[in-house]
Amino acid sequence: MPGVREARKRSHAVMVRFVREDCEVTTAEGGVLAAPGDAVVTGIEGEQWPVPRRSFEQRYETFGAAAMGVDGSYRTVPMPARAVRMTLPFAVVLADGVSRLQGSPGDWLLDYGDGNLGVIADAIFRRTYELQY
Repeated sequence: MPGVREARKRSHAVMVRFVREDCEVTTAEGGVLAAPGDAVVTGIEGEQWPVPRRSFEQRYETFGAAAMGVDGSYRTVPMPARAVRMTLPFAVVLADGVSRLQGSPGDWLLDYGDGNLGVIADAIFRRTYELQY
């Protein structure tokens, strides 16, 4: 795909709570299903997104007094992703086959390489990712 860039998530603190029952998490880009044990992460601008438990332990580490799997503070692990800054409105269906995210021109579409996709507003992307050259 034209315009694909390699990016790396910067390490930074986030707040996390773990889901106890099936629910839908309202993100800025759309509703995303979460199952018991999945994490709901709150980012630097108050934005929220769910992370499947199987992916959470690879992408986040404990920070402060929190133990893995306990609500509290965590730190993002710098991980690579492929990123495209979109020029038109767009939508993607997530790996669960049901959840759908909407993006606007200027937003970034991220592919984490493990079947998970993300949509991030440009201002948040620039604070939390660095483009690789």
